Amino acid sequence: MSALSHRKATANLRLVNVDGTPLANSPVTVKQTSHQFLFGCGAFDSVALMRAKESGNEETATFLQNRMEKWMKLFNYGTLPFYWGRYEPTEGQTMEAPTMAAAKWLKDHGVTAKGHPLCWHTACADWLMQYSNEEILKKQLRRIDRDVTAFKGVIDMWDVINEVVIMPNFDKYDNAITRICQELGRIKLVKAVFDEAKAMNPDATLLINDFNTSVSYEILLDGLLEAGVPISAIGIQSHQHQGYWGAEKLHDVLRRFSRFGLPIHFTENTLISGEIMPAHIVDLNDFQVDSWPSTPEGEARQAAEISEMYTILFEHPLVQAITTWDFTDDCWLHAPSGFLHVDNTEKPSYHALRKLIHEDWSTNVTLQTDENGRINLEGFRGNYELSCGTLSAKLDLTADRSATLTLS
Repeated sequence: MSALSHRKATANLRLVNVDGTPLANSPVTVKQTSHQFLFGCGAFDSVALMRAKESGNEETATFLQNRMEKWMKLFNYGTLPFYWGRYEPTEGQTMEAPTMAAAKWLKDHGVTAKGHPLCWHTACADWLMQYSNEEILKKQLRRIDRDVTAFKGVIDMWDVINEVVIMPNFDKYDNAITRICQELGRIKLVKAVFDEAKAMNPDATLLINDFNTSVSYEILLDGLLEAGVPISAIGIQSHQHQGYWGAEKLHDVLRRFSRFGLPIHFTENTLISGEIMPAHIVDLNDFQVDSWPSTPEGEARQAAEISEMYTILFEHPLVQAITTWDFTDDCWLHAPSGFLHVDNTEKPSYHALRKLIHEDWSTNVTLQTDENGRINLEGFRGNYELSCGTLSAKLDLTADRSATLTLS
């Protein structure tokens, strides 16, 4: 059995003309138009693009439009920012308008959007600090009510809570969410925010997300599932500023988190195309540099590492999504972590990943119908367009199926 057989489906199809007669003995071009698997990246630039268009800044809008066009040649899945302190810097004044515009724009282009995050101790709203813990929790839940409800149907996937393992012990600075986590405990807080998100959008995909891949995360997940927390998928961050994890660690992480039987999303993946961050740095945020250049040697290394990592993850049956965090260099920590340089020129990693997604893992074939108009198709799960001359039809191949399709 192929390592990718679980990524494929089969279709036994009978193709007919609009009058019901079979499309007999004819060549049919089968083109994959989308993937079921979520190949993703941070899509923060789409919000910036909407703001540039709204303000009439044509130069910036043109630059960001070019960037996002390259983005969409790779990805079908994008993460949008909902950091509370930036999304609502003043209580009651939110970034809903440009964020909604970006989410709708992505959806119109066939991209699934995810909101990140609904609850997190970092980038929290400073204005929450004036309230009691009881009131902070109420405002956190109201925030979930407001945003999940407002974006329902446009964003139906959320990182509900972020980095819970360290949340009650976070001591970089005082913040409202650490306060309530210390009072309630991890499990009570996680259950409260998940239950609220579930109530606001019962059909949403709800993730817990963490960079901590130690046994501590496993223990937390055990407790949360025992408490009935409605976790749809396990989010695993993989910021590799200090060097590529490598196949051995990847397989170990997959093995340990597969025991929960839940889908796995690699939510924040970073691989560097320059000098690696020193190993003695404990908190990546402590590495502050003004410039972190990409190098030709680093770019070749980054492309090779991305190709291997994506292949390992794509072969694993529980992995449903991979999100690279930075599309361009000089974003978080100024790292050379993107698929593009800051001027939008493409790096080798861009072409390496595009080959995997849109060539190696995409099905585009020509098949010949028999005298009854029948063809058998095996292809990567997703959506297809079938065409014969000027006639065409669409096919959903996200599961094995038999069907009669009318080409018109």
